[in-house]
Amino acid sequence: MRVVAVWAVSTLTMLALAGILPDFQLQSDDGDTVTRTAFTAAWGAGAFGLLSALVWPVLVRALLVVPALVLGALVFFLNGSLLLIALRLIPDGRGAADPRTAVVVAAVMSAVASATSTALAVRDDDAYRRRLSRLADRRRRRSGTPGGPDRGRGGPPGIVFVQLDGVGHDVLRQAAADGVMPTVAGLLADEAGHRLTPWSTDWSSQTGASQLGILHGSNFDVPAFRWYEKETGTVMVSSRPASALELQRRAIARTRDGGLLTVDGASRGNLFSGGADQLALVLSMAARRGKGRRSRAGYFAYFSDPANAVRTALSFVAEVGREMGQSTLARMRKESPRVKRGGLYPFIRAFATVVERDVVVAAVIGDMFAGRTAVYADLVAYDEVAHHSGPHSKDAAKVLTRLDRSLGLIAKVAAQAPRTYRIVLLSDHGQSPGETFAGRYGLTLKDLVRAGCGLPVPRRAHRTRSASEARDAVRIALHRPVGEQETERSARPSDPVVLASGNLGLLSFPDIAGRASREQLDRRHPALLGTLADHPGIGFLLVRSEEHGSVVLGRGGAEVPVAELTDGEGPLAVFGEGAAEAVRRTDTFPHVADVMVNSMYDPGTGRVHAFEEQIGSHGGLGGEQSRPFLLWPRTLTDPRDAVAAEGGTAAHALVGAEGVHRILARWLRELSGPQVPLRPEGFTGAVRADGPVPGTGDAVPGGGDAVPGPRG
Repeated sequence: MRVVAVWAVSTLTMLALAGILPDFQLQSDDGDTVTRTAFTAAWGAGAFGLLSALVWPVLVRALLVVPALVLGALVFFLNGSLLLIALRLIPDGRGAADPRTAVVVAAVMSAVASATSTALAVRDDDAYRRRLSRLADRRRRRSGTPGGPDRGRGGPPGIVFVQLDGVGHDVLRQAAADGVMPTVAGLLADEAGHRLTPWSTDWSSQTGASQLGILHGSNFDVPAFRWYEKETGTVMVSSRPASALELQRRAIARTRDGGLLTVDGASRGNLFSGGADQLALVLSMAARRGKGRRSRAGYFAYFSDPANAVRTALSFVAEVGREMGQSTLARMRKESPRVKRGGLYPFIRAFATVVERDVVVAAVIGDMFAGRTAVYADLVAYDEVAHHSGPHSKDAAKVLTRLDRSLGLIAKVAAQAPRTYRIVLLSDHGQSPGETFAGRYGLTLKDLVRAGCGLPVPRRAHRTRSASEARDAVRIALHRPVGEQETERSARPSDPVVLASGNLGLLSFPDIAGRASREQLDRRHPALLGTLADHPGIGFLLVRSEEHGSVVLGRGGAEVPVAELTDGEGPLAVFGEGAAEAVRRTDTFPHVADVMVNSMYDPGTGRVHAFEEQIGSHGGLGGEQSRPFLLWPRTLTDPRDAVAAEGGTAAHALVGAEGVHRILARWLRELSGPQVPLRPEGFTGAVRADGPVPGTGDAVPGGGDAVPGPRG
């Protein structure tokens, strides 16, 4: 009956379009009766529906080698071609359309047919459940995954982790209270629903460090979003595929564990795989031959329905126009602080808030249809917009509303999926507002460093380009190479390398072997450290001392050995609880910079100064950026109780991304029982019940086949 209904609606749509568009006809030149015209429309609509159902998925899968955004545009021409073929199949040659008109007709008919089919299926819960069950069975048989009663709604639940990139705890709570995120508000309002708690990031409050720790259990030696490694002369950038792959490899080698998702897991839209075998838009895998194409295969699942391409394309264009309009209004109102939002940024924003969101959400829904055990997905839309519009702006609030609708869709599908699911929401960091360092003081951090070193400073400050995970994702989607060398070095090898990660700056001297000491820097550049420490836009410095070990320097000659740091005192006084331990941990990293520079922080306003072109930033210490959230079902163990059971602090605070990893892994064990992967992909050593046998092989990134099984 649904097929007949969709056919009827498609027929009416085709008749309406034939009456509206002059270059689209369903009648002979001499005219036809109403009955004959209706029969012609029904024939054409049926032929187009069959071609779309049978030919379209094959075409899209064959075109996976085409860049994703190109495929999105090519969808319209392929869809129009199918309509022209369908019109040629009408008896007596009564159907005809100009090729350009055929593209429009096909797009409208696909959107109407998809909307009608979806509406009918949603209203028929039993039919919808049967459809999902059949889809899950087909996917299980195709993948060779074992079925059985444990995969049904009566068996162990699966779990879906949705990361709202950059959404701080206070922002989420306020958005729920103000009605901006009704789905989240509903989860919190239900006494039997979910609970919300903040957690504290490491000093490096950014996606690279947080997500590596959450998915792979270790973010040791990740001092920032980007940093310079002297032994190789390269700059590591967390969002660059080769760098992400290397970070993933190092984490797996340290933990001897494939990751959070090694058992029947899926990684969607992330920097790292988490050990999952099912990948879509995973940046670390884009650097690996074969795996890169598999990671982009998520586009197939989405674009295999031509109506998806129509909706996403229209939303993409609308989002570009929305950004241009919002940016123009901000300039006209002379809003402050403000950063430039021209060039390619409107298209990068549209990719993050529309294309990536739609593809990732569709992939998560597909994972629930297939009954996978663990899914981790990252939605980057808010983070991208908040960087340029501000974390508390109306622009960012509108993005939160659209993300909330996506969460509502995921929740509805979870209720109909062939397996029961628990939904966990979390973020990797927050964002702190504030004018940029260059905007406030008229010079960049690099300019200030050069002045302190006695080097020439340009008359006009050169803006430091903002980091963007979305920008690198766009380049990968377009099959464009993403350069790994992102240095700001001059021709002189003695000049410092100055890098920025939000309001955290890193200063390295390539010609000094190992980590430079304070004494070495004072002999070479006597004014440098004093210039930095006394600047009003800088909060504190971390540097190694030959005499006292590592020290933290602040204004007015303040100097505290790292071993003696205390929260609420000295240069760290305003940075809150946990700041001292975060600095101490980073000081132990092999690749900590010669000088680590944290911007000022005003606890009264929550402002920081980003060293990049961002008015909403994260990456260092100071304010909301260090307070992401964790929202979990009450049926799972309270993470604060788990921390207390492990000997945590009196406040039972959840500290660090590695701590979040332990909580998420505990929840997986609670739901499915202890599980151990057969072996991480590429791991050639022996495996025993409690993990790989040390010394028998090297763990490498990836997912690999895995089977559930008891530990011990």
